[in-house]
Amino acid sequence: MLARTACFLHRIQASKKSKEVKKLNSRYEDRPRRMYKITCSDCGKEAEVPFKPTEGRPVYCRECFQKHRKY
Repeated sequence: MLARTACFLHRIQASKKSKEVKKLNSRYEDRPRRMYKITCSDCGKEAEVPFKPTEGRPVYCRECFQKHRKY
């Protein structure tokens, strides 16, 4: 009987954690994503990226990023 109760309590706690994670994720998804304008370090084309570029590091447009991507 004790084992069943412990298992049931574990399921409730796991369910609560899952709901909390979903709630946090939905808050993040509701926010509009800040985009930053960049000039591609490779081809010079203007583009937008979803992160603030770090000075001194190359930033690529989508096409050039695919060329430089390491698998």
